[in-house]
Amino acid sequence: MHQHLFGSTGLATSALGLGAGQIGNAEQDEATVARLLNAALDLGITLIDTARGYGLSEARIGRHLAHRRAEFVLSTKIGYGIDGVADWTGPCVTAGIEAALQRLQTDHLDIVHLHSCPLPVLQNGEVIAALLKAKDAGKLRVAAYSGENAELAWAIASGHFGSIECSVNLFDQRSLWNDLPVAASKGLGVIAKRPLGNAPWRFATQPHGDYAETYWLRAQTLAYDAAGLPWDELALRFAAFAPGVSSAIVGTASLDNLKRNARLAEAGPLPAAVVERLRARFQTVGAEWGGEL
Repeated sequence: MHQHLFGSTGLATSALGLGAGQIGNAEQDEATVARLLNAALDLGITLIDTARGYGLSEARIGRHLAHRRAEFVLSTKIGYGIDGVADWTGPCVTAGIEAALQRLQTDHLDIVHLHSCPLPVLQNGEVIAALLKAKDAGKLRVAAYSGENAELAWAIASGHFGSIECSVNLFDQRSLWNDLPVAASKGLGVIAKRPLGNAPWRFATQPHGDYAETYWLRAQTLAYDAAGLPWDELALRFAAFAPGVSSAIVGTASLDNLKRNARLAEAGPLPAAVVERLRARFQTVGAEWGGEL
């Protein structure tokens, strides 16, 4: 598995990370989740990305991987969902970090994101101050922001954050021109979310109301040439090795899918000519599209 430096944070992450949202589903069998998490580490995946809002995800990571804590970089997201505490306040951030430490059964978090925090809240500064105070106390290593568009640009320019998480995929390339070059110049680590673009190729017709609908519509306009590759391979290799990306996270609850994703990432970057065609096509027809939350 390819390993990348995570900006100038001192961390390193695998080109493929595990998005741990799906393992938070209470209907998932506990033993199956345990096998999946341990298999990810065995495959050389060294980044696991979770969030307070992902159901049982944090607790399950702590339950099944606490004994292997030194083997992976742990990323989570906070800012909301604390009983009796208003969302997007300093006390909510502080309590969210403490709750995550407990659920994940660790004495420190590697990367902690303010999760799609609204721009006025960022500019107010209270939540950032709480996040940085926890960092100074050794409870986290990297203060981070997860989001898109104006909020993402502000977070990168602010100088408060050591890393970001944003959408990077065939159908959502805005950040490749507008944000990642600036992030790289500042030494920020970058986690690419949705590298498969919610897999819109699964649908022969418009999937009304589905998570993939926006990207499906974009895919029809883009009408890419897949260069003879399976769509998941084209998408994953494009995102995981895009300039400035440290790791691309793919969510799955399937061990077979996890193994396939690892094999695809191990194949390395796409040929430069293929990448150039994909980026040129997006710039021609999709340059005005915003990043998808």
